[in-house]
Amino acid sequence: MGALSPVAFDIETTGLDPAAELTVAGFATEVGAWLGLNTAGRDADGSRLEAAVAEPSGATVRVTVVPDETSLLERVASFATERIDADRQYLTAYNGERWRDGFDLPFLRRACARRAVEWPFADVAYADTMDAVERFHTGGASDLAGVYDALVGGDHPDPFGDSASAVARHEAGDWVPLLLHNLADVERTRELAVLAGRYVPKSDFRMKSLRPPER
Repeated sequence: MGALSPVAFDIETTGLDPAAELTVAGFATEVGAWLGLNTAGRDADGSRLEAAVAEPSGATVRVTVVPDETSLLERVASFATERIDADRQYLTAYNGERWRDGFDLPFLRRACARRAVEWPFADVAYADTMDAVERFHTGGASDLAGVYDALVGGDHPDPFGDSASAVARHEAGDWVPLLLHNLADVERTRELAVLAGRYVPKSDFRMKSLRPPER
């Protein structure tokens, strides 16, 4: 894995059914985080949301507001192109995509196909943080928050116990808790990936290319 630095990725959605849409996409890098919010056509002030998220979290964070899923997918692609350096960074998520399961990348793949948007991660490598942290003793914890508490600890201003709560907040237009939850997830994922990079063998990261064969 060399000196590659992790860029953590996480999404929120309207649910798990076939008609579900992407509501938030977030990235965390070594210099800060970016969160994209799909308001489903409702009004939201990006600058105010950015301040409301930055204050309790203490994070360096940028918030971009878009009106629909297609626009959010396009912003994800722009971030990947402009902000991820494939020579020194790799993409990671917690249970984002593993050998036979995972959530974030399969959901994103379906959303891109449905909206006819190009796959955003054709030029970056990927390794799942969940695979790497399984090489630690976590006291039986397997979810992101539990594993983080067992291995790192510390406070993240996450208003939800799990991502299911994010669905209701999006429906209600309650954006700040939704964004804080996504920010907490990408920051925890990146911190775990950095920790694993110091203690876990390279081979256990299971690094792979995300480039489709037709690209």
